[in-house]
Amino acid sequence: MVRYSRDDFDVPVEDYEFSKVSDVRSLIDQMGKAGGFTASKLAQSRDILRHAISKSKQNRILNWLSFPACLCATGTRGFFVEAIRRKAYNVVITTCGTLDHDIARTYREYFHGDFTLDDVALGEEGLNRLGNVVVPNECYGEILERVVLPWLEEIEEERKKNDQENPWLGFGSVELCWSLGDRIEDETSILHWVAKHRIPMVIPGLTDGSIGSQLFMHRQRSPRFMVDVLADEQVLSDLIWDAEESHGLMVGGGISKHHVIWWNQFREEAGMDSAVSITTAPEFDGSLSGARLREAVSWGKIRPNAPQMVLEGEASLILPILGSDLFAQTS
Repeated sequence: MVRYSRDDFDVPVEDYEFSKVSDVRSLIDQMGKAGGFTASKLAQSRDILRHAISKSKQNRILNWLSFPACLCATGTRGFFVEAIRRKAYNVVITTCGTLDHDIARTYREYFHGDFTLDDVALGEEGLNRLGNVVVPNECYGEILERVVLPWLEEIEEERKKNDQENPWLGFGSVELCWSLGDRIEDETSILHWVAKHRIPMVIPGLTDGSIGSQLFMHRQRSPRFMVDVLADEQVLSDLIWDAEESHGLMVGGGISKHHVIWWNQFREEAGMDSAVSITTAPEFDGSLSGARLREAVSWGKIRPNAPQMVLEGEASLILPILGSDLFAQTS
């Protein structure tokens, strides 16, 4: 049974002194001292992430970043772009829609809308609603088909030229992301920086989005075209078995979060060395999205003594605050 003593609690709660808030970093510092239920979690999460990022460019140190595609339909994409541009994270797990939104927004714009818009009326005008973001047809499916299908033809020709006998050996989503990113010169693109730095970005659910449909359409024209999903798992296996440390920021849940913690159970001394999870999901329904990190300890996916924090809140609000601190000091 756990026992506590009065001496275990010796850090006093302090009020905010807004006259001393000069930037986001000083505000988060005060949040750590003031508490306020979630505020102290934000400060502790910042500290965990800062420590992990400080090690991310060292050899054999993994710093994972996972997130869902929906955030890339908003300006929060800028957090991920900046994180990858700076090489703050060296392995990325996300969903197919990230490719969709990243490429679509390279060529077209998305627009502000509202959660209460009439979806029937929107549909009649060829307007798609993603939360409070409006995406016209020409800014999504139409532009993706126009841009990606020719790229896939080019990629196939390149693969055949380099390996006529088995052009698709090892061609998983990591190679696909690099091949797509090599064709994007826009520095506001996630794919551009993933390709430029050759950071592995794995899409476990590659067919679950518009890019998946483009891959399928290309397959109809070229039946021998193939994406090897197990090639991605080989990349992750090689990384995890060689890692001395493993840290992670997991935004949201689902397949992206699970792929991070799943692979970390296979380390020689199982589990992650630190982890921060941002979620709006409750844990009482048993979902992976809502599962607290302490649950992952029971599976050997996070080490028992690893610094960990579940930060309850909506990521498009939390990530800009964290990014303003984590990415403010260095170029």
